[in-house]
Amino acid sequence: MAMEVTQVLLNAQSADGSVRKLAEDNLRQFQDQNLAAFLVSLSGELASDDKPPESRKLAGLILKNSLDAKDAGRRAELGDRWLLLDSAARAQIKAALVATLAAPVAEARHTAAQVIAKVAAIELPRQAWPELIPGLLANVTSSMGVANAAHLKEATLETLGYVCEAISSEVLAQDQVNSVLTAVVQGMNSSEASSEVRLAATNALYNALDFAQTNFDNTVERDYIMRVVCEATLSPDSRVRKAAFECLVSIASTYYEKLAPYMKDVFAITSKAVKEDEESVVLQALEFWSSICDIEIELLDEFSTTGDSELSNFHFIRQALPYLVPMLLETLTKQEEGQDQDEDVWNLAMAGGTCLGLVAKAVGDDIVPLVMPYVQENISKPDWRCREAATYAFGSILEGPGPDKLAPLVTSALPFMLNAMKDENSHVKDTTAWTLSRIFEFLHGPSVDTSVVNQANLPLILSVLLESIKDAPNVAEKVCGAIHAVAVGYDDSLTSTGGSNPLSPFFQNIVQALLAAADREDAAETRLRIAAYETLNDVVKCSSDDTVAVVGQLVPVIMEKLGQTLQILRVFACRSATVHEEAMLAIGALADAIGVEFGKYMQEFYRYLEMGLQNFEEYQVCAVTVGVVGDICRALEDKVLPFCDGIMTQLLKDLGSNQLHRSVKPPIFSCFGDIALAIGENFEKYLSYAMPMLQSAAELSVMQAAGDDEMLDYNNQLRTGILEAYSGIFQAFKGTKPEAMMPYVAGILQFIESVYQDKERDDVVLKAAVGVMGDMADCLAGTSAQFFRNSAFYKDFLDECLSSDDHRLKETAEWAQATINRYMV
Repeated sequence: MAMEVTQVLLNAQSADGSVRKLAEDNLRQFQDQNLAAFLVSLSGELASDDKPPESRKLAGLILKNSLDAKDAGRRAELGDRWLLLDSAARAQIKAALVATLAAPVAEARHTAAQVIAKVAAIELPRQAWPELIPGLLANVTSSMGVANAAHLKEATLETLGYVCEAISSEVLAQDQVNSVLTAVVQGMNSSEASSEVRLAATNALYNALDFAQTNFDNTVERDYIMRVVCEATLSPDSRVRKAAFECLVSIASTYYEKLAPYMKDVFAITSKAVKEDEESVVLQALEFWSSICDIEIELLDEFSTTGDSELSNFHFIRQALPYLVPMLLETLTKQEEGQDQDEDVWNLAMAGGTCLGLVAKAVGDDIVPLVMPYVQENISKPDWRCREAATYAFGSILEGPGPDKLAPLVTSALPFMLNAMKDENSHVKDTTAWTLSRIFEFLHGPSVDTSVVNQANLPLILSVLLESIKDAPNVAEKVCGAIHAVAVGYDDSLTSTGGSNPLSPFFQNIVQALLAAADREDAAETRLRIAAYETLNDVVKCSSDDTVAVVGQLVPVIMEKLGQTLQILRVFACRSATVHEEAMLAIGALADAIGVEFGKYMQEFYRYLEMGLQNFEEYQVCAVTVGVVGDICRALEDKVLPFCDGIMTQLLKDLGSNQLHRSVKPPIFSCFGDIALAIGENFEKYLSYAMPMLQSAAELSVMQAAGDDEMLDYNNQLRTGILEAYSGIFQAFKGTKPEAMMPYVAGILQFIESVYQDKERDDVVLKAAVGVMGDMADCLAGTSAQFFRNSAFYKDFLDECLSSDDHRLKETAEWAQATINRYMV
């Protein structure tokens, strides 16, 4: 079969579809009939230097896919399947893979390194393949005189890196870690003649850094590692320099507390790189400082929240500030022509500005005097690069320094910035619009003592923005962000102005401008259409009572657009998920704003609602549509009843689907509560379908209590959705048919007790659980007493919540306790 598999592998890559399909069927049949022989054949194909590169490449790919998968469940299945193979077959495959590391063909070596790591990820945690690490180390240290010695050393170091990436740091014993690090760091040394070996070693160190905790605790070993890494940043090979800076970025994130003795040298080499090196290298050098900023910002946040932090803050950024800021400002004029047209571009100017923004967050007011002279010097220069760089620098430091420090500067600069929206250069206008959006985000609104936006300058601000939204799509998109920030800044003004809003006189013009922007033929060239609908959504949410008539007129306009395939219905036809989301959100905001009057449009809108709930492929659309169902229920209340059969049927189908992303399911449960609140006792007809679904999800959440951070977050979201459903349903039957809930009460309390016992739950879940207990008592009245008397945990649960620092949780617990006690007498 070894002779046959070569041709089959080549045929599987044929341009002729029928030849290709036959080959794929043959491979699948071979795999199904004798997996061990199939994998042995593939490993032999990969290892044989006599075979064509194309068949070797595909053999390696199939091998790799036979051992690993993105889905964790499938990955575990493949691992178990591998371990069930005959041990002799496994040994033969592993020997072939290791032998391939000396192959003269680079792609074969590279593929073998990857597949070895996949096998190692399965076997090493189970204490199998004990000879792997010693064998790889022998390749590195004893390869002199061996044929293809440099190739073998390079591939082996690459393999060690992949293995470290594939396994957790607890798998290897410390003596093995020491040996691996020694081999890797020696391979990085400037005395190594081969750049390929040095590059493979540097990449391997990047993957091995998580294993080096003990080594970084040892001053001598740490000094040696840091010296070799810093030396590698000066390598003649730019690939090695880039990889070395990537190591420094990882070291910054992993061993921040160990960096103090090295910061002076690191600044010197990063500064040298920024001045002299290639862009790919400089980007990593800047990333080092961004990583330090991220850590120190996190430490500051942690300290401001708890009064303490896990690590000491060494304030490296503050210490380097007088030298670091000029270095970053130097990068800002290294823009690329047309970068404003490309959302995905990432260059020196953008990296430098991003880092400057992080520095501002890390040091606050101290950055202002270091940046403002640069801004003032360059903001009016004839060279567009200088004007854009100055604007970018100004916009980048608006988050971090206090409003008292920034407000006078911004107030003085605002007329100039508004005028700059007429600049002849598109790059300058793009960055100016972005800076304006940040000005309005951070220096306008109820949290700012003196807002830079006031009754005197608001007309000019909106006049400029509504004119500039007609500019090029990339500029118009940023203008949408500025309008959004102005609107959101006025959101809380409704509570103090008797239902009026400073935006009210301009509301209709804003809405018309946003609709026109969304309708532009060139809106799809950037995120303009998405931004316009997102902004429209928030402008409507922030609207006041005196604009209800305008909002009412807006609904049929949006509905008409939703119904026109050549206009907004392109959202559905072209499957542009994000635009679809924003259009749905706009409808939800409109329903919220006009309330029961939305009922007249519901018949027409329902078909789009149904389409969204059926959109499993673009699950974000489905999730947003579920949220809009909640908005409509709150707006229409019992007037939504005629549509509830269809909505509930689709929601139940969604919950039962294996195709739908799991993140949509918690909002669906919460939506049950919204529907119940809207239609009251009429929800009884859905109880026999909804309650078993809720009970099954509750049981699943108890079984999933342990797991990684992602699973914990999802489990908390799931529990919150379930509990919000229970709250809404109990409230629906209060005073009408409380007896409908009697069969489910014991199970609900059992679920709440499991939440109480699980210390991984967050305060949002606690608040929802306590709220359900209060709603239960309120619904069942005196009947609830027997259930609470039989549930001893509830008093301890309430006591814990009553002692919480979270005032919202505490208030909910106080209400629940008072409600329960009222019926316990």
